[in-house]
Amino acid sequence: MFVVANFLQAFAGILDTVLTLYFWVIIVSAVLSWVNPDPYNPIVRIIYNLTQPVFMRVRRWLPFTYLSGIDFSPVVILLAIQFVKMFVVRTLYQVAMTM
Repeated sequence: MFVVANFLQAFAGILDTVLTLYFWVIIVSAVLSWVNPDPYNPIVRIIYNLTQPVFMRVRRWLPFTYLSGIDFSPVVILLAIQFVKMFVVRTLYQVAMTM
Protein backbone atom coordinates (compact mmCIF):
# COMPACT_ATOMS: atom_id res chain seq x y z
CA MET A 1 0.00 0.00 0.00
CA PHE A 2 2.93 2.34 0.63
CA VAL A 3 3.83 2.08 -3.07
CA VAL A 4 0.48 3.58 -4.07
CA ALA A 5 0.87 6.29 -1.43
CA ASN A 6 4.34 7.17 -2.71
CA PHE A 7 3.05 7.19 -6.28
CA LEU A 8 0.22 9.57 -5.33
CA GLN A 9 2.62 11.87 -3.49
CA ALA A 10 5.00 11.93 -6.45
CA PHE A 11 2.15 12.55 -8.89
CA ALA A 12 0.77 15.36 -6.73
CA GLY A 13 4.22 16.95 -6.49
CA ILE A 14 4.79 16.81 -10.23
CA LEU A 15 1.29 18.13 -10.94
CA ASP A 16 1.87 20.99 -8.52
CA THR A 17 5.17 21.88 -10.22
CA VAL A 18 3.68 21.73 -13.73
CA LEU A 19 0.73 23.89 -12.71
CA THR A 20 3.04 26.44 -11.08
CA LEU A 21 5.21 26.65 -14.20
CA TYR A 22 2.16 27.08 -16.43
CA PHE A 23 0.83 29.74 -14.05
CA TRP A 24 3.98 31.77 -14.66
CA VAL A 25 3.85 31.16 -18.42
CA ILE A 26 0.31 32.61 -18.43
CA ILE A 27 1.51 35.67 -16.49
CA VAL A 28 4.41 36.20 -18.91
CA SER A 29 2.01 35.87 -21.83
CA ALA A 30 -0.29 38.49 -20.33
CA VAL A 31 2.61 40.87 -19.79
CA LEU A 32 3.82 40.30 -23.35
CA SER A 33 0.37 41.21 -24.64
CA TRP A 34 0.81 44.71 -23.19
CA VAL A 35 3.88 45.37 -25.34
CA ASN A 36 4.56 44.67 -28.99
CA PRO A 37 7.04 41.76 -28.90
CA ASP A 38 8.87 40.50 -31.96
CA PRO A 39 6.67 37.64 -33.27
CA TYR A 40 9.74 35.91 -34.72
CA ASN A 41 11.51 35.67 -31.37
CA PRO A 42 11.67 31.97 -30.43
CA ILE A 43 10.77 32.60 -26.78
CA VAL A 44 7.73 34.66 -27.75
CA ARG A 45 6.66 31.94 -30.18
CA ILE A 46 7.01 29.22 -27.53
CA ILE A 47 4.96 31.22 -25.03
CA TYR A 48 2.38 31.98 -27.71
CA ASN A 49 2.14 28.30 -28.70
CA LEU A 50 1.76 27.23 -25.06
CA THR A 51 -0.95 29.73 -24.15
CA GLN A 52 -3.05 30.64 -27.18
CA PRO A 53 -4.79 27.25 -27.61
CA VAL A 54 -5.96 27.41 -23.99
CA PHE A 55 -6.97 31.06 -24.34
CA MET A 56 -9.02 30.23 -27.44
CA ARG A 57 -10.87 27.41 -25.67
CA VAL A 58 -11.73 29.68 -22.75
CA ARG A 59 -12.89 32.41 -25.14
CA ARG A 60 -15.09 29.89 -26.94
CA TRP A 61 -16.63 28.53 -23.71
CA LEU A 62 -17.00 31.89 -21.99
CA PRO A 63 -17.65 34.58 -24.60
CA PHE A 64 -17.85 37.32 -21.97
CA THR A 65 -14.11 37.08 -21.20
CA TYR A 66 -13.35 39.79 -23.77
CA LEU A 67 -15.03 42.95 -22.54
CA SER A 68 -14.34 46.49 -23.76
CA GLY A 69 -10.96 45.62 -25.24
CA ILE A 70 -9.67 43.72 -22.20
CA ASP A 71 -9.14 39.97 -22.43
CA PHE A 72 -9.99 38.23 -19.16
CA SER A 73 -9.23 34.71 -20.35
CA PRO A 74 -5.79 34.68 -18.61
CA VAL A 75 -7.52 35.58 -15.35
CA VAL A 76 -10.01 32.73 -15.80
CA ILE A 77 -7.17 30.30 -16.50
CA LEU A 78 -5.16 31.51 -13.50
CA LEU A 79 -8.19 31.01 -11.26
CA ALA A 80 -8.71 27.52 -12.68
CA ILE A 81 -5.07 26.64 -12.03
CA GLN A 82 -5.35 27.86 -8.44
CA PHE A 83 -8.54 25.82 -7.96
CA VAL A 84 -6.86 22.66 -9.28
CA LYS A 85 -3.85 23.26 -7.04
CA MET A 86 -5.97 23.90 -3.97
CA PHE A 87 -8.46 21.08 -4.53
CA VAL A 88 -6.92 18.28 -6.60
CA VAL A 89 -3.30 18.50 -5.46
CA ARG A 90 -4.21 18.85 -1.78
CA THR A 91 -6.68 15.98 -2.09
CA LEU A 92 -4.02 13.76 -3.65
CA TYR A 93 -1.60 14.60 -0.84
CA GLN A 94 -4.22 13.89 1.82
CA VAL A 95 -5.24 10.59 0.22
CA ALA A 96 -1.60 9.55 0.05
CA MET A 97 -1.06 10.46 3.70
CA THR A 98 -4.03 8.39 4.90
CA MET A 99 -2.85 5.25 3.10
